[in-house]
Amino acid sequence: METMFGRRTVRWWLLALPLATSLLLLQIGYGYAEQFEEENSARPEDEQGIGFAELATPSEPEVVEEVVGVAEVAIQPDAEVAVATHYSTPMGALETAQSAPAGDYFDSDPWESFNDKMFWFNREVLDRFLLKPLATAWDFIFPDPVQRGFHNMFDNLAVVRRVVNNSLQAKFAGAATELARFTINSTVGLVGFFDVAKDGFGLEQRDEDAGQTFGVWGMGPGPYLVLPFLPPLTVRDGIGYALDAAMTPYTYFIPWYANIGGTATSTVNERSLNLDRFERVAESTVDLYSAVRNAYLQRRAAAIRQ
Repeated sequence: METMFGRRTVRWWLLALPLATSLLLLQIGYGYAEQFEEENSARPEDEQGIGFAELATPSEPEVVEEVVGVAEVAIQPDAEVAVATHYSTPMGALETAQSAPAGDYFDSDPWESFNDKMFWFNREVLDRFLLKPLATAWDFIFPDPVQRGFHNMFDNLAVVRRVVNNSLQAKFAGAATELARFTINSTVGLVGFFDVAKDGFGLEQRDEDAGQTFGVWGMGPGPYLVLPFLPPLTVRDGIGYALDAAMTPYTYFIPWYANIGGTATSTVNERSLNLDRFERVAESTVDLYSAVRNAYLQRRAAAIRQ
């Protein structure tokens, strides 16, 4: 057992560390480039950013909320879909997305040409021909209450990530709340299928991730980044994504194919819960890539300020 645990630990770190290291080097290099540019040139960033914001971000509040939801659905398979964010209620997220100063975000996509191609691939190939058909069949088989229960179970398993990141941000009340929620939902809530902690005790989830922790510590977001098979990220969030994945204890004790099956099940279930939302956003947004990017960057910045 000890040998098996050791092998699985090494396997996960061999996957997580190269990704985290590569993204960290990209972040450092981008920081030097940004510093050099600031020292050698001056740009009217605020006016330019506001212009991009007016063109790329949907004007209707309902559409902004839907776009933010699409950007957040995939960032963590165990995210709280009901509020479309890890960090706040829909109204709070909508307010921060609308009120965030545009100039802070829209120079953060130097890799737009690459990102746009990856976004097209994820949407027009992976989602269109694989994920959406599976999610549609899943939605036909399982009613929404069952899908919500599956979501709650996967969400309950991410307690270590939330406790660790709450603690690293000195949010000890949030860490204690997460421990209490896990205890209640794992017992009374039937292994997390029901969110009894919220519905019965009023304990709201205090979701935090490593990307947000780095932001609270003062690390800049780095460039916006879209990769195949992954949700929208920044370089900072990509490093955090790899570290958060390593903070999922059960993955060290089950076979690799069970890990893949669990991740696939969670991803399909989340897509199924958001079939209508995704369609509304796609139909009502002219430039979906820019809208998702802008909403994602605004939401993440607002989350770090909280």
